[in-house]
Amino acid sequence: MRNLKVMTAYRGTKYHGFQRQSNAVTVQETLEKHLSKVLNEPVTVTGCSRTDTGVHANNFCFNVKTNSRISCLGFQRGVNGELPDDISILSCEEASSDFHARFDCVGKEYIYKMHCSESKNPFASDLMFHYRRKFDIDAAKRAAEYLVGEHDFASFCADCTNVSTTIRTIYSFRIENCGDSVTMLVKGSGFLYNMIRIIVGTLIDVSEKRISPDDIPSILAAKNRLRAGRTAMAHGLYLNRVFYSKAELFDDE
Repeated sequence: MRNLKVMTAYRGTKYHGFQRQSNAVTVQETLEKHLSKVLNEPVTVTGCSRTDTGVHANNFCFNVKTNSRISCLGFQRGVNGELPDDISILSCEEASSDFHARFDCVGKEYIYKMHCSESKNPFASDLMFHYRRKFDIDAAKRAAEYLVGEHDFASFCADCTNVSTTIRTIYSFRIENCGDSVTMLVKGSGFLYNMIRIIVGTLIDVSEKRISPDDIPSILAAKNRLRAGRTAMAHGLYLNRVFYSKAELFDDE
């Protein structure tokens, strides 16, 4: 049996996250439906991560095991011909039989996009969080510096009951702006449930001076979700890259 490593991108607006659910349409369900048709056999997709309702992905990895002899290019073309316009297969390659998209992942990078203007952007209503104030980039950058490194991120987790540890490592945290757009890029070893959205919400609170940048160490030390800021809206969040080797993870550091 072959094991295919597949990269995909999707616009999460119409989906209740990646993982299959019994009562809602998800990305996984949609992929499995169309892959099974192209491969002419029922298949199960193993994703690299779960994403929330409305969250997008620029690069999302999954693996799928199949008896089909279809070429990788044929797979890409065939599946793309079946999928709806908001999901795309970016690449397909042969993987070892034991490759696992989730467990073999050594790091991930997320992007959060904000449109900071009194006027909304009609071309990005579901792709960027509309923030109607000026965003204090300098204060947010000072706060973000405290988050880089290995920390217990329990204060930035919406539900920690299903994880063995809340310790994670953030390797880099960049905040960039161009005109009315603010983009946050966070690369780490892994992320807790809603961790990025809570971090972004906390930085919004920093921008609004509800939280001081220098409060971040005490928020981390508290290990209490109530000490951190709000949870930012899902539609500004993108899984941007997933890494399967340390060299790839640190090649731009």
